[in-house]
Amino acid sequence: MNCPLHHTEIVVREEGAQLDFSKDMSYGDYLHLDQVLSAQHPLSPDHNEMLFIVQHQTSELWMKLMLHELHGAVRHVAADQLPEAFKMLARVSRIMEQLVHAWDVLGTMTPPEYSAIRPYLSNSSGFQSAQYRQIEFMLGNKNAAMLKPHAHRPDLLAGVQQAYETPSLYDEVLRLMARRGIAVPASHTARDWTLPYAADEGVQTAWLQVYREPKAFWDLYQMGEELVDLEDAFRLWRFRHVTTVERVIGFKRGTGGTGGVSYLRKMLDVVLFPELWTLRTEL
Repeated sequence: MNCPLHHTEIVVREEGAQLDFSKDMSYGDYLHLDQVLSAQHPLSPDHNEMLFIVQHQTSELWMKLMLHELHGAVRHVAADQLPEAFKMLARVSRIMEQLVHAWDVLGTMTPPEYSAIRPYLSNSSGFQSAQYRQIEFMLGNKNAAMLKPHAHRPDLLAGVQQAYETPSLYDEVLRLMARRGIAVPASHTARDWTLPYAADEGVQTAWLQVYREPKAFWDLYQMGEELVDLEDAFRLWRFRHVTTVERVIGFKRGTGGTGGVSYLRKMLDVVLFPELWTLRTEL
């Protein structure tokens, strides 16, 4: 006896959905889901380790997209194509929002649950993320010591080294301003790009010209606000990292050897685009 079709089966048939993928590319094929979903290998017997792995793997995927957008934005700024750069930078800020919310999920792990998996992590730590380091370098927070964790992997080191040695996003924006005829100090348009960015009164004066005449410099004014949005989102990401770590492990040392919360709190003091914040007092 034939069983009657359920309503949902009828809908699928009426819609003409393709159901046979023996000869065509499927959703899973396109996204290589076999490889992605088989990349989780808990080392402990604890149930909660899967959360820890998935949260960090998905964060790395978001960071991959963030780097893709940052590289594109830097190229467009260097080519004086700001509308394209604006779209990419806005997307980076939204990606950071996703990363902020990811900490909410990890925050459901309690101290005893983390303690059960911690011995299995050995010295592995997010501190060693090559992608995160590239993001920091591209945003101007250069630090030669942070090349060392990748010295054993030339393939990873190449990407981090490139971000370390080339102008940051902010460097490229200042060079663009100089090309537009705004008096940006030469010390900040041609310098040793491996050095961390240092705030400068001359750069603040240049930005003040833009902010005091927004109609005359509208796209540069918009760029300034895009950068403020970006740093605002980055600060939230860092802050949520600190609070989640403190909630889960307290003030224990990190698996990567840092002081954990104490180190992360120091990183909160790093300002990426200082003149864009200090100029607000002058306006």
